[in-house]
Amino acid sequence: MANVSVAAEWQLLYNRYYRKPEIYQMKWKHIDLSRYKVACAPFGGPVAVIRDDSKIVQLYAESALRKLRIFNSAGIQLSETVWRHPGGRLIGMAWTDDQTLICVVQDGTIYRYNIHAELIEPNLSMGKECFEQNVVECVFWGNGLVAITESNQLFCIADFKNPKPIKLADPGIEELPHCMAVIEPQYTISGNVEVLLGVDDAFVLVVEEDGVQQLGLGLLRGPLQKMVVSHDGKWLASFTHDGRLLVTTSDLSGVIIERECESALPPEQIAWCGMDAVLLYWDDMLLMMGPDGDPIRYLYDEPIILIPESDGVRILSNTSMEFLHRVPDSTVSIFTIGSTSPAALLYDALDHFDRRSAKADENLRLIRSSLPEAVEACIDAAGHEFDDSRQRTLLRAASYGQAFCSNFQRDRIQEMCKLLRVLNAVCSAEIGIPLSIQQYKLLTPSVLIGRLINAHQHLLALRISEYLGMNQEVVIMHWACSKITASLSIPDVTLLEILLDKLKLCKGISYAAVAAHADKNGRRKLAAMLVEHEPRSSKQVPLLLSIGEEDTALIKGTESGDTDLVYLVLFHIWQKRQPLEFFGTIQAKPLARDLFITYARCYKHEFLKDFFLSTGQLHEVAFLLWKESWELGKNPMASKGSPLHGPRIKLIEKAKDLFADTKEHAFESKAAEEHARLLRIQHDLEVTTKQAIFVDSSISDTIRTCIVLGNHRAAMKVKTEFKVSEKRWYWLKVFALSTIRDWDALEKFSKEKKPPIGYRPFVEACIEADEKGEALKYIPKVADPRERAESYARIGMAKEAADAASQAKDGELLGRLKLTFSQNAGASSIFDTLRDRLSFQGAL
Repeated sequence: MANVSVAAEWQLLYNRYYRKPEIYQMKWKHIDLSRYKVACAPFGGPVAVIRDDSKIVQLYAESALRKLRIFNSAGIQLSETVWRHPGGRLIGMAWTDDQTLICVVQDGTIYRYNIHAELIEPNLSMGKECFEQNVVECVFWGNGLVAITESNQLFCIADFKNPKPIKLADPGIEELPHCMAVIEPQYTISGNVEVLLGVDDAFVLVVEEDGVQQLGLGLLRGPLQKMVVSHDGKWLASFTHDGRLLVTTSDLSGVIIERECESALPPEQIAWCGMDAVLLYWDDMLLMMGPDGDPIRYLYDEPIILIPESDGVRILSNTSMEFLHRVPDSTVSIFTIGSTSPAALLYDALDHFDRRSAKADENLRLIRSSLPEAVEACIDAAGHEFDDSRQRTLLRAASYGQAFCSNFQRDRIQEMCKLLRVLNAVCSAEIGIPLSIQQYKLLTPSVLIGRLINAHQHLLALRISEYLGMNQEVVIMHWACSKITASLSIPDVTLLEILLDKLKLCKGISYAAVAAHADKNGRRKLAAMLVEHEPRSSKQVPLLLSIGEEDTALIKGTESGDTDLVYLVLFHIWQKRQPLEFFGTIQAKPLARDLFITYARCYKHEFLKDFFLSTGQLHEVAFLLWKESWELGKNPMASKGSPLHGPRIKLIEKAKDLFADTKEHAFESKAAEEHARLLRIQHDLEVTTKQAIFVDSSISDTIRTCIVLGNHRAAMKVKTEFKVSEKRWYWLKVFALSTIRDWDALEKFSKEKKPPIGYRPFVEACIEADEKGEALKYIPKVADPRERAESYARIGMAKEAADAASQAKDGELLGRLKLTFSQNAGASSIFDTLRDRLSFQGAL
């Protein structure tokens, strides 16, 4: 009998059953859909209504103020607002994919509302041209709209995420089209929207951004009055001027169905029901037509709105919400009258089992080989039911059959139970989202959670997330932000406790993001308390800065050890505070101070000098000045007697004075003083010699260069000025004279007095210049016989070397010298003889 009552609700359209269960009795009062403009969102979404100002209506107890009201699918009001928008009549209203309500008025202004009837700023516009021409009709799709103006021009917004109006090609028509439909960009070859216009001729115009085409020539016998494109963009259902339903391909290249309708008057609404049937609605009748067979008629004594879904059509009336859809195959196999399918017998077996009839076992024996398919069909049928008692019975039947299956997937029933619990929870009138299983799978659980939290159904969203094993962070975050916005009267400390109680439920949740929201809502103290709980410094520090907690941010940044974060805080404070206050802030933070100094050494010398002066580090200022003098010296303009040397010398002298103020830097002070004097002398030398070869060379190089240039007086002046020792003076002059090969001057110099460095350097200088003859002048004067022997050996005089070595009585030296003359047999024998003699004398 149960089967009979279930199947009795169905209607047969050719060879397929359809049913129209009532999902809700509408909870609203005094709503007559004929008096309102209505926008219904797909996927069981909200319903927006506003009084249609183009109709003269009797005001019940309703306010004269025009209100936009938003209800859930069960007719429970979610929100309302007074409509106060200029710009002319409301032309069109629809919901986008993310449940934003789009309202288009006559002058092309677009107002956007969220589900709480709050206006989303800024308002959009269809453009200046559209504003001047006036909008007369709109067609919407998932995330876009097309508007036609009084001048028959088309304007389009392809995506509200990037709301840029585009003017489409001029269709070149003089009168408004009878009907308009859109093929969404995702279904067109070009990837741009295509607008179909039903005009007076026997063809349809297809308008794109860059052109207009005529379609259906020779196919249509006259103008089309109504058009609607299928969900997948492949088919076009239209109502012709002579009362026929015509289903063609969307490019109007071929006819799929052509059926006579019962009225030549165009229907008020036309909609696809899934992909197998088309609905046409006149003011008292809903006609459902399929490819063959008699149509199904549903009579209504009140106005209805058709809301197409992916697998059927929701029908909204003043009193109810119904869902017209094709009966799933699994349901047909179980409940068709007289069905003997395995699923029907299994369902029947449960009934017998409940009544303790032996017929249960008989049924199971009949379908033993097909039991897995029967169980699967019962599970599938349960998923397509809105009535929870029928869901339960079907799942019990599946569970009963599964007990006798060895190879059936055990978790299929649990999965379906889980899914149905979610669907039943959101379908309850309080929530009012009546999703079928197919819609739920298309929508995805994460989008459903998003819709629940946007509707402030946080508890249900949290429970579903937990139940489905999804991340709860999104829900808790949204709840926390909403709580802050709505709790203006609750003290910060109390609200903090409430928030922390929930935020701690989710590991890794961003306290910083909630704190940012609190700050945005003007609750800076609460934000500061919240950010304390953020474990990630990378999120905590920037937020502390944005809420004006710079000192805390600096502490947290330095504690993290992340130099990038410390620099972020430093630059922020640097911009906001006076220099002295900034210096005081960083002085007590070693890491921050050192990082600031490192940066400022490279890019901000003057500022760093101020810092060192404020902290009494005069020697550091002196080092900076000295460095600046070197930087100035690198300037190419600082050569050739340039006046830039003056500022350099002043910088070094200033550094000298600063070094002198600290006892620990007496050496640096003396060095700076000498450096300044040397630079002065070098600068003068460059001016007099007109050669840029002195500045920044050492004292020794300066003396050497003076001698090379023949300026002995200048060389002597440098020697005296810098107290150059005699030994150093002799070394420098010897090698300078040998460089310019002035051997006479060298000899004269050697005879001025006994050289304090001896004659060895004279010998070295001559040998290096490859002047053996000159070297011979000085070798005999070398006092140490060893050095004399080695000098003779270097210019190849073996006998003299041997004589000098024998005077030294150094056997090792003789051996070494012998190796030097190893190529010369005679010389080698001399060294052998002398060594033998030396050995003999030693033995004695």
